[in-house]
Amino acid sequence: MENKRKALGRGLEQLFSNEVIDFDNFENNIISNAKKSEIVEIPLDEIRSNPYQPRKVFDEKALNELAESIKEHGIVQPIIVKKSIKGYELIAAERRTKASRLAKMSTIPAIIRDLNDQEMMEIALIENIQRENLNPIEEAIAFKKIIDETNMTQEQVAVKFGKSRTYITNLLGLLNLPESVRTLVANRELSMSHARTLSKITDEVKVIALAHKIINENLNVRDLEKISIDNQLPKRVKISRNSNNFKYKIYEDTMREVIGTKVKISTKKIEIPFDSEKDLERILDILQIKIDSD
Repeated sequence: MENKRKALGRGLEQLFSNEVIDFDNFENNIISNAKKSEIVEIPLDEIRSNPYQPRKVFDEKALNELAESIKEHGIVQPIIVKKSIKGYELIAAERRTKASRLAKMSTIPAIIRDLNDQEMMEIALIENIQRENLNPIEEAIAFKKIIDETNMTQEQVAVKFGKSRTYITNLLGLLNLPESVRTLVANRELSMSHARTLSKITDEVKVIALAHKIINENLNVRDLEKISIDNQLPKRVKISRNSNNFKYKIYEDTMREVIGTKVKISTKKIEIPFDSEKDLERILDILQIKIDSD
């Protein structure tokens, strides 16, 4: 019993350390080390979402599919909650909980753990980033909230969430965009690369006009950069093309956003560094490269 408690403690310590966080290990650690008596049935109507949940829109089709699976097979894995003044707050498994409600379940198996507000906030963001792919605006708002409420630096946040410092900076820059353009980004009508360039322009009227021009005329990022420079639009950060590597810089930034790690492109060569075998597997998976182990 003592060993199990220590293992769980190590899991929590790892999750909230300054190392890169792995949500799956955290959740599996809690579930595998929980005693049978710690898994209890609690009423679904006593559970509310993690108050720091960054995701505002859930895929209805996926939820309905999960609900059908729950009707047929039941809940395979318990959710994790914390006790609150009125009922419980979700720590992990928002989709499973929503799908259980759609499946007309009255109770759900749960493990109760005690976490503070900062830990609840970090968990909500970690789970969504690693499992659900938040849209860029949801992700930017969530990272900003963590920085504002914990006083962590952008560098610390980047390390903790396995991102590059540039990625975090560019992501937070999206919050400079006018609301209507942020909506286009959230709906993925504008790419992150386009949005990053637009976020550096201070004239909101021009930003909105350019956003619709991108969509209507199918402009690529180089077209947008050229318009920004040629029209001498006022910028938060100067955009310069006085370099032989101008086009490579655009490619590097785009690949960095997709892969989540720094990329270096030079003549006839692309360099993608990785920290570990697991990180390499993550990159290969993003690039849809499958290696036969046989």
